[in-house]
Amino acid sequence: MLAPNKLDALAVTSAPNVRYLSGFSGSNGAMLVSAGSATLFTDPRYQIQAAEETGCKVVIARGPLLSRLMAVARRKRLRRLGFERNRISYQEFQTLTDNLAPGAELEPVAGLIERLRCLKDADEIEGIRRAMQIAVRAFEQAVRRVRIGMTEADLAAELDHHMRAGGAEAPAFETIVAAGERSALPHARPGAARLKAGHLVLIDMGALANGYASDMTRMLCLGVPSRKLRHMYNAVLEAQMAAIDAIRPGVPAAKVDRAARRVLRAHGLEKLFVHSTGHGVGLEIHESPRLGKQSRDRLEAGMVVTVEPGVYLEGFGGIRIEDTVVVTSDGAEVLTRLSKELRIL
Repeated sequence: MLAPNKLDALAVTSAPNVRYLSGFSGSNGAMLVSAGSATLFTDPRYQIQAAEETGCKVVIARGPLLSRLMAVARRKRLRRLGFERNRISYQEFQTLTDNLAPGAELEPVAGLIERLRCLKDADEIEGIRRAMQIAVRAFEQAVRRVRIGMTEADLAAELDHHMRAGGAEAPAFETIVAAGERSALPHARPGAARLKAGHLVLIDMGALANGYASDMTRMLCLGVPSRKLRHMYNAVLEAQMAAIDAIRPGVPAAKVDRAARRVLRAHGLEKLFVHSTGHGVGLEIHESPRLGKQSRDRLEAGMVVTVEPGVYLEGFGGIRIEDTVVVTSDGAEVLTRLSKELRIL
């Protein structure tokens, strides 16, 4: 990818991209990648770890990593050096500029490594599958402990505990538990609100396993659901299944989004759907492609995406149903092996 972009090398500073290229999972790393070589830069804390995790050349720096990286670039006489413009701080950019060799140029680029990461190989898909299995088991274990009076934070802690106990490195993101009217907040943070009889409870969670994330959302109802709730739930479920049915190689990502919105429109609920239908997932919880109205992405076999339509009504509550899905050669495989029926407790 360097030659078409007229680059001699690329400075990689994004932790997920460094991990993708090298296998290094430490918190402080950068890479210099050229057509003929790849060098990982890290600090003395990670000397042993870097040697164990990566097969490329490792340079241990005792100062700013990018200063050392630029010294190597000068020694290699690299004249056109790309950097990840959307993954770098202003201070890091200044370090690159201050250490640039006379006559050399910096070229801002975006998305080179991310385009590679869009397509997962079999090992990556298996990693995401394992992360999803951990999340599903944790959900089932935690739901058995749900009781009236516990707080959203209590339930979120239960979910996080069971994910870690089940083999997760960590939650893939801050677990969302939103009860009652707060479920109308798509990204509610769990707090001191207590679960009450009649509450609708939204749980959005995922596990991180060997660097790869999973993502799922399921709904609980603490009592007999009303007719209105049933109608909204069934509409969201129908929309979610229509979106999954639309997934196959070659399909524009925006078409998947349209499939979900078409169903919700037929039920008079489209205006309550305030976010995109889904997003890619892998080393990061939000990656390309994006399943949204304005997306220009086109699906390919090996992509892994979430499918998560939702409706949110202020003063009433919200409903979202989400699975993690692999684009296969002839359609889609749902990795979230968990019933999508409304769980009534």
